Amino acid sequence: MGRAELSFSPFLLSSVSFFFQTVTCTVTPPLPVTPFPSGRQLAFQRREQAMFFHFGINTFTDRETGTGYDDPSIFNPQGLDARQWVREAKNAGFKIVILTAKHADGFCLWPTAYTDYSVKASPWKNGTGDVVREVADAAKEQGLEFGLYLSPWDRHETTYGDTMLYNEFYLAQMRELLTMYGPISEVFLDGNKGTETRDMVYLFPTWFALIHQLQPNANIFSDAGPDVRWVGDETGEAGVTSWSMINSTAVTIGGAEEAYLNEGDISGLDWVPPECDVSIRPGWFWHKYQQPRSVETLIDIYFKSVGRNCVMLLNTPPNSTGLLHDTDVKILQEFKSTIESIFSQNLASKARISASSTRGSEATSLENSPFRPEQVLTDDLNEYWAVEDGLSSGHLQLDLGANVTFNVVKIQEAVNMGQRVKKYHVDVWQGASWHTVVHGTTIGYKKLDRITLTSTQLVRLVIDDARAQPLIASFGLYLDARTKVTCGGSNSTHLSSPTVKTVSVI
Repeated sequence: MGRAELSFSPFLLSSVSFFFQTVTCTVTPPLPVTPFPSGRQLAFQRREQAMFFHFGINTFTDRETGTGYDDPSIFNPQGLDARQWVREAKNAGFKIVILTAKHADGFCLWPTAYTDYSVKASPWKNGTGDVVREVADAAKEQGLEFGLYLSPWDRHETTYGDTMLYNEFYLAQMRELLTMYGPISEVFLDGNKGTETRDMVYLFPTWFALIHQLQPNANIFSDAGPDVRWVGDETGEAGVTSWSMINSTAVTIGGAEEAYLNEGDISGLDWVPPECDVSIRPGWFWHKYQQPRSVETLIDIYFKSVGRNCVMLLNTPPNSTGLLHDTDVKILQEFKSTIESIFSQNLASKARISASSTRGSEATSLENSPFRPEQVLTDDLNEYWAVEDGLSSGHLQLDLGANVTFNVVKIQEAVNMGQRVKKYHVDVWQGASWHTVVHGTTIGYKKLDRITLTSTQLVRLVIDDARAQPLIASFGLYLDARTKVTCGGSNSTHLSSPTVKTVSVI
């Protein structure tokens, strides 16, 4: 038998050739670390700044907590301009405004059907006014989000003290607010009760369920969340260590877990990021004898709230005319311009950057890796640098090309994938060695470290430890030019040679 002759069609040969070619696939993202934020919680953290408006009958009585029996006829803000409130909030960089629809005195800023103790009984607009409507409409016009505070404590309502009857009353008012005024982005709640009041139970789980049913995109604030938590103080200061996680079941709303709430819980099972509430004035309501905090104080609060994985909730109370006072507005404007001046330019944006390792670099070229170190220099927080699998530490090194002077360091994690970093430090190159200028624990959505004025060409971010492989979304160096530091016998904000000072991180 003769040897068989085999022949292959060109189509078959090309198919075989394609089969044996090396196929490069996109490297998958790592698994998220639980817990991690919902879409509405992620949107909340990215707002960074919210403004509170404490306004009501207390504005006219010079009190912080009303009795519940003040005559509604005193409520008459003849110059009320909600557009001014919201406009100034927007001009100052705030993304959402929250109104006290009802405070503990029980006086309602909307014409509720369930009590006569409201704007209906006041001379303002002959009893036809609706402050909630005016603020909601102004927010919509200005493109800001809108939120509400409905006090659980009600010193006027006669059913208060009867658990069943009062919870029915409270939810009836909540239903009005959540169905009459369009989208609500945050519902701010607390467990406030006076020591002299009748004891009763707030049915928080039922409240939460109704709020999410009627406003699915609304974040609910309380000591225990479920979406946003109190930071544990009213000074606007988050913990130096600040986790977005807690165990909600370990927190009693209205209880005394301030230290736990301030720091969060590395082992927490619930993602409940903190919000720092603080007032621009000593009181929450308008008092003509009080003065607003200085711009410098607000900047300090910003660094200790937004700069510590928290949202800054700044109360700015309208006065009895119904306007934000000119002095407060001026402070807000200066606050905004100062923040802009500090963060207008990322001095590391054009740096050459390298990493100790990069996820998937063996499977694809580093320049094509979706997790390459250059991702930290973009503004897209959905992109990030990731180390190789199995590692809980790593570092980035930046060559700035020449000496750069800075005194603010910004770091952000890809918190959409969970909060991971437990410990980090930042080094700068001095002479022939690295010198540490920042020691830190958590990073979270955003960490801002203020340091002594420093000039260097080489900077290194070192992640010392993490819950899982660290994912860094952003790194930046900035100059707060208002700061003058004595260096080498002269006062200067720009140093001509590489200089490192011993620093205390705030």
